[in-house]
Amino acid sequence: MDNKENAVPTDQEPEVVQYRGVKAMPLVIGNETFEKLGTTGTLNNFLVYLTTVFNMKSITATTLINIFNGTTNFATLIGAFLCDTYFGRYKTLGFASVASFLGMLVLTLTAAIPKLHPPNCETDDNNTKTCPGPTPWQTAFLLCGLGFLVVGAGGIRPCNLAFGADQFNPNTESGKRGINSFFNWYYFTFTFAMMVSLTVIVYVQSDVSWAWGLAIPAILMFLSCIVFFMGSRIYVKVKPDGSALTGAVRVIVAAIKKRRLELPEQPWLSLFNHKKTLSINSNLAYTDQFRFLDKAAIIDPEDKINPDGSAANPWRLCSMQQVEEVKCLVRVIPIWISALIYYVATTQQQTYVVFQALQSDRRLGNTNFKIPAATYSIFTMIGLTIWIPIYDQIVVPALRRITGKEGGITLLQRMGFGLILSIITMLVSAIVEERRRTFAIRSPVGFEEKRGAISSLSGFWLVPQLTLIGFSEAFTVIGNVEFYYKQFPENMRSVGASFLFVGFAGASYFSGFLISIVHHFTTRSAMGDWLPEDLNKGKLDYFYYLVAALEVINLGCFIAFAKWYKYKQSDSSTVEVDMKNMQSGKHHV
Repeated sequence: MDNKENAVPTDQEPEVVQYRGVKAMPLVIGNETFEKLGTTGTLNNFLVYLTTVFNMKSITATTLINIFNGTTNFATLIGAFLCDTYFGRYKTLGFASVASFLGMLVLTLTAAIPKLHPPNCETDDNNTKTCPGPTPWQTAFLLCGLGFLVVGAGGIRPCNLAFGADQFNPNTESGKRGINSFFNWYYFTFTFAMMVSLTVIVYVQSDVSWAWGLAIPAILMFLSCIVFFMGSRIYVKVKPDGSALTGAVRVIVAAIKKRRLELPEQPWLSLFNHKKTLSINSNLAYTDQFRFLDKAAIIDPEDKINPDGSAANPWRLCSMQQVEEVKCLVRVIPIWISALIYYVATTQQQTYVVFQALQSDRRLGNTNFKIPAATYSIFTMIGLTIWIPIYDQIVVPALRRITGKEGGITLLQRMGFGLILSIITMLVSAIVEERRRTFAIRSPVGFEEKRGAISSLSGFWLVPQLTLIGFSEAFTVIGNVEFYYKQFPENMRSVGASFLFVGFAGASYFSGFLISIVHHFTTRSAMGDWLPEDLNKGKLDYFYYLVAALEVINLGCFIAFAKWYKYKQSDSSTVEVDMKNMQSGKHHV
């Protein structure tokens, strides 16, 4: 996959576009790696920071974290819209990277400068501890840092992946293979960065110094900015193509206005089919799904056409190309909903596994060292990082020789296999929990304060389910990322990338709702609460079986959606991208 093969064969100026996917990929991935190293550990440990350094009450700190996480995930939609509509991915990423650095710098200052956080707790003569809370100005300064982080994440998360894939030429075989490998290696480095951040950086913050622990992420974010801007001269930069969401709304409005019109027998021949001269979107072939939307492209006597062939009133007459772009968006939604339900299974491996570990034997061998309960989640990342290189370098080439498909199997097949693994994961989780509870009742090895007896079953029995969900993510989550990138219209790819994070947010809310419902109804049942503080008195395994059943139903729906789904296809066998709308680093964006 050399540079010459990835260059665009064109009779335009030879320096207009040069794809440098192989050269640009380390810079793009490096930017995301430094960003994750800098922020993941801090945000996962931030609850401790708020309660210990800022002396916030647990309920206040938890509420703030939940609001921050939710806002961060949904900010990706706004960032994607602004990117695709006005600024483009390069400018959005540059601005967002700087914003993230400023956010980390502000948080560092809150720990390093005594006047920017409350004084330490004091104990009086009556042995009463007094912990003064933050002043309004200290709170405002803290929120300012979090605001910068929201802006940074809102720009980096939806754009970085699409920007990296833009560096490969989709019209060459090597470019297509490069894009497939990029998605795998992107997630590999993403996970590796999280592993380092959740161990090394969290240790420095908790056991060495909060000031240094926050300074390290700030320094890493600064390096992230440097790494990103180092590649400015070699990046392929795709210009924004107007408001993609506005175009979708226009199609729906036009279709509603013409709802009484009869559809033509051969719509691919008679519908309005004006094509913009300059557009980054591929020319889509006509599809017979959602035919109601075709009415937006029917020309009636009231419609007027401009001299250049475009519609005089775009809110009344849309082109067949615009209609097909909206169909691409609508077709993706059922697949997105299936992914949202899938993430409920992954959420359980990040929450209740910690509680299971707390009431398991966490001793490392015959030593007295106990593995921290939250550290067990690292086995998910280990499983994922081991599997991705094997899948990318061995499995995919083997499958490619058998099926003749570029990715070995289709994206929906890849995602479906991950859904099957999630069901197996929940069944294994339930079996392990039943054994853990049995050993805790029959042969406990200790007592966990505020919880109950510690099971003699080793915490390492949690590793299989955590490894399985890691394998599952390698199929479904990475498949989701690639699916959104390839199936969204080119001018909406950043919006497509944001779908992943909105799915995470939705799954977290749905999981919380499911837990609340189960807790509410089982508390009043004769069997008792399934999810009490002391898991030995509950039925967490039943809850896991419930999630497995939910995933089985979701798999059935996904299979139906997958059979119904039609992959985006262009008029020709190759993707036609207007090269005049793409520029190398030698031109201004």
